[in-house]
Amino acid sequence: MTVLISFDIDGTLEVGDPPGPLTMDMVRLVRDRGFLIGSCSDRTLSGQRAIWAEHEIEVDFVVGKHMLPDVKAKFEADTYVHIGDREDLDRQYALKAGFDFLWPDEAVAHPHFQPDS
Repeated sequence: MTVLISFDIDGTLEVGDPPGPLTMDMVRLVRDRGFLIGSCSDRTLSGQRAIWAEHEIEVDFVVGKHMLPDVKAKFEADTYVHIGDREDLDRQYALKAGFDFLWPDEAVAHPHFQPDS
């Protein structure tokens, strides 16, 4: 089963401003499990790429928040998930693009992000 996870940055990842509850080690964990991963943020594309490079995490995509439909069109997956902290942007864009949506706290507790699952 192929899973694609799109991460918001600010308020979602520990490196965001404000910091979120998802650690970069959690991102590495799902990457190592073979998930397709990337970011979908209000930050510039170069800013997003710099974060991933700084933490030596290879991502499959980096897009602006409104580009989730393009991600879904480009990558074939069984499950598409966007994780974000804002109702007005993250959740609405995710649902409109046909993605499942998780709040950061829900994602932290999800089995995908647990070391022994």
